[in-house]
Amino acid sequence: MSAGEGGNGSEDGDERDGGESEAVAEAIAVRRELVDEALATRLPVAEPERLYRASRHLLDAGGKRLRPVVALLVAEALVDVEPLSEDYRAFPTLDAADDARSEDASVDDTRIDVMTAAASIEVIQSFTLIHDDIMDDDDLRRGVPSVHHEYDLETAILAGDTLYAKAFEFMLDTGAPAERSVAALSALARTCTAICEGQALDVGFESRGDVTAAEYLGMIEQKTAVLYAAAARVPGVLLGADAETVEALAGYGLDVGRAFQIRDDLLDLTAPAERLGKRRGSDLIEGKRTLVTLHAREQGVDVDGLLGDPGAVTDREIDAAVERLDAAGSIAYARETSRELVERGKGRLDALPDNEARARLRELAEYLIDRGY
Repeated sequence: MSAGEGGNGSEDGDERDGGESEAVAEAIAVRRELVDEALATRLPVAEPERLYRASRHLLDAGGKRLRPVVALLVAEALVDVEPLSEDYRAFPTLDAADDARSEDASVDDTRIDVMTAAASIEVIQSFTLIHDDIMDDDDLRRGVPSVHHEYDLETAILAGDTLYAKAFEFMLDTGAPAERSVAALSALARTCTAICEGQALDVGFESRGDVTAAEYLGMIEQKTAVLYAAAARVPGVLLGADAETVEALAGYGLDVGRAFQIRDDLLDLTAPAERLGKRRGSDLIEGKRTLVTLHAREQGVDVDGLLGDPGAVTDREIDAAVERLDAAGSIAYARETSRELVERGKGRLDALPDNEARARLRELAEYLIDRGY
């Protein structure tokens, strides 16, 4: 491990309460397995087989499934049920839960398939990864060849497009009342537009030397955080939460999603390639603007001169670059910013009932900036 974050071989999360870390890790693992089962059912390998194998390539390679986990935990926290006590495919609405608690004889028996909504979010994530790898011509993702390298460019584009379309199919199949279903679809559509806008900004930043930290934070809100916002917003919409609660949930997603991206930027510099599933320092090699490099520029660091020929960068050069960024205080600055975002996001969860699922959402926010990969 190079100098800077985790330079002593330890992770930030080592100082957290062990029980809390285990609780959120278990919450993620259990729900990840359920999400994987749903994805296998909802997105089987069909004809044309090559297209669907390519579409499933990154899903089958693994992934933390953090976004659908957020969606499932939000559903449990909103309806105020014990974690894993309800079938995610037939989840009670807030109306039904309130009627049941009041022993109202006319209980609304509407049930929502929040698992399919969560799967929709994850399928959008996989779509963005396929197209992102094409744009950057990255050869690895999650430790396996990227889709366009494993198959070919044309198949990869089609696989991404297929996942994009399937996500909307899934969101239409939750069993929600028409008005809520349309609102969830609208949220998903706006999210996808924002992701594309954010990606366009990210590409444009590579040729600009005057990008500000505020612009960067706006870019990652669109490129990355909006999908976390959708993961938190959509269950609220489908289950019948009021507008104020839905916006608080979306705000949680935006805050922790930006913190997640900043942590990703840090890990790109400091985590070993075998843990990342791609080459360490790839963002720096490709000239991508990050909060770390933007802060370093403000401190007088010649960021563009940190590495030599992009096609022949060595691990030793990356180590030296990270040491320079660390000495400028830029790694510490990025870590502090992600911490502030997480604290703000956790505060937004006060809109939810005080229960175990809400506690897991708070811990998950911490996990996003403590994780080692």
